[in-house]
Amino acid sequence: MPPTIERPQRWDVAFDSEMTDAAVGRLLAIAPFSAMDEAKFSKRTPLREILRNDTSIRLYRKGEIIVRQGDYGTSAFLILSGATRVVLKPDLPLSLLGRQAPGKKGIFRTLAQLWSSNRPPESFRRAQLGHGEGLGARRNENEEVHVFLQDLPRVLGQHRTEQMIAGDFFGEIAALSRMPRTSTIFADTDEVELIEIRWQGLRDLMRYDPALQQHINRIYRERAMASFLRATPMFRHLTKEQLAQVAEQVEFATYGDYDWSGEYKRLAKAGSVTPEKEPVIVQQGDYPNGVVLVRAGFARVSQKFGTGERTLNYIGAGHVFGFDEIAHNWREPSASVSFQFTLRAIGYTHVIVVPTHVMEKIVLPSLPPKDLPALIAPRDVEIAAPAPTELARDLVGAETLEFLTENRFFNGTASMVIDLDRCTRCDDCVRACASTHDNNPRFLRHGPSIGRLMIANSCMHCADPVCMIGCPTGAIHRESFAGQVVINPVTCIGCKACANNCPYDSIRMVDVRDENGDFMMGEDLKPIAKATKCDLCVENHGGPACQNACPHGALERMNLNNLTALADWMKR
Repeated sequence: MPPTIERPQRWDVAFDSEMTDAAVGRLLAIAPFSAMDEAKFSKRTPLREILRNDTSIRLYRKGEIIVRQGDYGTSAFLILSGATRVVLKPDLPLSLLGRQAPGKKGIFRTLAQLWSSNRPPESFRRAQLGHGEGLGARRNENEEVHVFLQDLPRVLGQHRTEQMIAGDFFGEIAALSRMPRTSTIFADTDEVELIEIRWQGLRDLMRYDPALQQHINRIYRERAMASFLRATPMFRHLTKEQLAQVAEQVEFATYGDYDWSGEYKRLAKAGSVTPEKEPVIVQQGDYPNGVVLVRAGFARVSQKFGTGERTLNYIGAGHVFGFDEIAHNWREPSASVSFQFTLRAIGYTHVIVVPTHVMEKIVLPSLPPKDLPALIAPRDVEIAAPAPTELARDLVGAETLEFLTENRFFNGTASMVIDLDRCTRCDDCVRACASTHDNNPRFLRHGPSIGRLMIANSCMHCADPVCMIGCPTGAIHRESFAGQVVINPVTCIGCKACANNCPYDSIRMVDVRDENGDFMMGEDLKPIAKATKCDLCVENHGGPACQNACPHGALERMNLNNLTALADWMKR
């Protein structure tokens, strides 16, 4: 009999264990909760339990940062009292966000790497770990870290800002769509009281309260939808008015778990990561009721095969599903087809659905014939996967495709791929990494493998960087919107949030030393820990040192969404 594990429940862990009946009662007396009809909520997710388990009342003092531009957040906020201020233009400098300014090493720092091998491991000069300019941090009585702007008058004088007051919502778009925060917001009065709502609770509140859903959907359409649609090729021929009509009628949906890495780790340890456990977005054989646009996250494309399913491909943000079927039915209404494949959420997936009637009335008539897909074969002809998905399976093989999918490696934009047939285990890659990082190697030359292919435990600089969720100081961040994920040791407080979130075991906590090799101690006389990982040699002009140092061409940093490149590399 296979081993069993306890099935997790919706509210095994409350967002704030200190939410009391009195606090819940107080929230129920405040808009918008006071206007919600408790009878409309599900018995499994009643309004009171959502407020008890998915919310937390937070207090911030003037100047404290509540949300930070570029961060990945899991929650939205409602101002209960006081006021906040959002920074509009120009953006705050990186030093005020807890991040390090991008830049390449100069000639002297590059040469210094040649004689840094005698430096103690994981060592810093004490001056290197001083507080960032203009930024401070403090812990409250619950050991939560709050970061504050030290020179608030200068910020207000040099940046265009806007005040938000009691009753205003913010952060809901980033929380629901799994996109980075677009602005920095900080407390603007001596004391600001907020209710923080984690995304699961916000989703359920919207599900059962039409007024809240309409409010947030309106904000979403106004602030984010038009720019997203304009970036999607099928909408490029639409006029501004047509684009607005489409934006007004699209539907939003989320599938899976926002903080999926913890659940994935648990299932992987139990050996039960299977497609059947992934939420279905579209089922093969169903009527094509809309085109699915993946806004954030990843999804698996599969096809019925015998009594099960076989994976054809995985798709991520910016990809489209169902367009071929709807275009076919518009052109050949007398020979309509159903969805040819199944689409399942992997981890967390946020999608936008353009209804079929909108596609047929507005979008498809605007497309030139050359942009329309080929007609789908009749039902009595064996259905083949679309060219891109068929190519993916044929290029790397079904077994390798399943390996990449089950391990979530498609998330990596710069995965360390090693050809075990060529690798001689000389460790030149590790030594090059150590030399580049002052005698501190940032990866281990081992990891999951299939055949001659190994994916090493080195940061993959993910398209969906769950490691960034929950960092209290902004220490882990992107160099740019789509760039390398790096850690600023100055503002890293050793909380382990990033290491715990990373599903690939690519972040390690180390006790840091000073230039003499002595462990640095905090005020509590405990060693100071910092998070470390591969930074893709972001400061090096020549790119990743590990790849450049391999004498046998056995190592490559690769985007595993480009399976053509992977196949070509393996066939050298």
